[in-house]
Amino acid sequence: MMARLRPILFICLAAILSACASSPESTLGKLPRTPQASTQQMLEEADASDPARAALLRLSAADQSIRQGNPAQARLILEQVAIEQLPPAQQIFASTLSAELALADNDPQRALQALQHPAFERLGELPIDQQLRSQLTRAQALEANEQPLDAARERTFVAPLLSGEAATQNHQKIWSLVSGLPTSQLQPVADQDLSGWLSLAAMLKQSGTLPQQQRAIDTWVQQNPSHPAALQLPEALVTLRELADRPLSHVALLLPMDGPLASVSRALRDGFLAAHLEAGQELKIELFDSTRITSMDAFYQQAAASGVELVVGPLDKTLVRQLADRDQLPITTLALNYSDADQKQPPQLFQFGLAAEDEAREVARRAWDDGHRRAIALTPRGDWGNRVLDAFRRQWQEQGGTLIAAEPLAEPVALANQIADMLQVRNSTGGSSSSLQAQPTRRQDVDFLFLAATPQQAQQVKPTLIFQYAGDLPVYATSHLHAATDNRSQYLDLEGIRFTETPWLLDAQLPLRQQIENKWPQARGSLGRLYAMGADAYLLAPRLNQLLALPETQLDGYSGTLSLTPGQRIERRLPWAEFRDGTVQPLGNTLLDQH
Repeated sequence: MMARLRPILFICLAAILSACASSPESTLGKLPRTPQASTQQMLEEADASDPARAALLRLSAADQSIRQGNPAQARLILEQVAIEQLPPAQQIFASTLSAELALADNDPQRALQALQHPAFERLGELPIDQQLRSQLTRAQALEANEQPLDAARERTFVAPLLSGEAATQNHQKIWSLVSGLPTSQLQPVADQDLSGWLSLAAMLKQSGTLPQQQRAIDTWVQQNPSHPAALQLPEALVTLRELADRPLSHVALLLPMDGPLASVSRALRDGFLAAHLEAGQELKIELFDSTRITSMDAFYQQAAASGVELVVGPLDKTLVRQLADRDQLPITTLALNYSDADQKQPPQLFQFGLAAEDEAREVARRAWDDGHRRAIALTPRGDWGNRVLDAFRRQWQEQGGTLIAAEPLAEPVALANQIADMLQVRNSTGGSSSSLQAQPTRRQDVDFLFLAATPQQAQQVKPTLIFQYAGDLPVYATSHLHAATDNRSQYLDLEGIRFTETPWLLDAQLPLRQQIENKWPQARGSLGRLYAMGADAYLLAPRLNQLLALPETQLDGYSGTLSLTPGQRIERRLPWAEFRDGTVQPLGNTLLDQH
């Protein structure tokens, strides 16, 4: 654990150090100096110097290599330094360099290990610049190691020693860390400054609307007038206060009202407008047909001229990709589709849609929570199926799960053999399943099947599993197998399958759903997901900067529980249901909740 001293102690310590700096009895040792030569010159001089001077020169050379963006060279140089033979100051310096290199390798655990060297007990005796460098490196390592509270504690401790741009960046970083903490961790702690940051985040999380959040900020500042965050509000909170003072008043709804996406657009539009009517808020909504727009530049010019503050749309994926390619957008935009996963985007662009990838990740989380560890997967052929499978695989393996096999769904005539091969269905004498000599069995190291399929495809899977002596294998699926037709015979073919679904289609008593179904009966079927998405776009419209300021904020929407990813994509968490006796039955959070 690093030694920690409050700023007042540093002043006393500096006087002591200046008095004994020239003392030959000092055991601390010298820090490497800022190099006045090239890395190569220092290394050549080190080769011709005594061991003590050689170590100092090599540490300077390694430091210079890191600052010049050459970590590979720095590693090679550090390997030539026997750290345990150095005096404490140089051990601290070398260990800090090692931690910085570990962070460059995305290995925060190795970085933290380097920063636990016993010499750090004397860190408080070193010049403040070195103390800051070591402790900020530790803060970065803690954050990278998913220890945000500890990282915030480290940054809060060093904050009084920083100035200028470094102080500002650290200030903003503290808020970023504490605002991302779950409510359970926003409890008082011994450090008063950190406790103040935590109480500010807690008050804001307890406030749902922008006006409530503004009042919470004002109340907190009055209660903590001398706290660093009261003296300088984090930028995100300044934005929140400004938004509360200037509520959203004019929105452009940009949708294709002709062509292949017209029916989708109508459902989105009607869901958006119905949510607006239910909310009863003062908001001007201007409709634009994206099929009649010659260029996005011309559209933005027209929208800006009429006072539009937020664009909701476009829906067409090609247009969303075009917007993502830009460095800036003239008006904040909530696109109703997604650009490519690896595509950068301007800061004014947010993206929202019914992404199947969200559901695939949800399946991985749910199956893990239910105690499963080994999976097989069947997804459709093509780009959509590949993206769904990739999202599931990433989330599943990140949690520690094993994906034993994954294949594209075969045609119905070949499905039986495909499942038999995946499950290694054999009889007890080792022959194929066609042998009548013994009861066939399946491999026992598979816990469940992840399925992404249409209703017609899914209806073939469960009976085939039963036919292949695997009827007991749990199946977890995305919502795409649910036609929302209440067709009992179809649902019986899906018996026992658990699947994600929008709150909209799992709760027929939702007031907005009932209002919309009275006017558009098709909203009770699979199109209901689009009405739900339109209503959620309305929910999100005034809250985008709120989600930016408080990254752990979750909004309970009709298409799922909504949150914002670091890439400014809206991610959905969905509830669960199961086909049971020809009906759809909502499920609890885990298997334990169902029994």
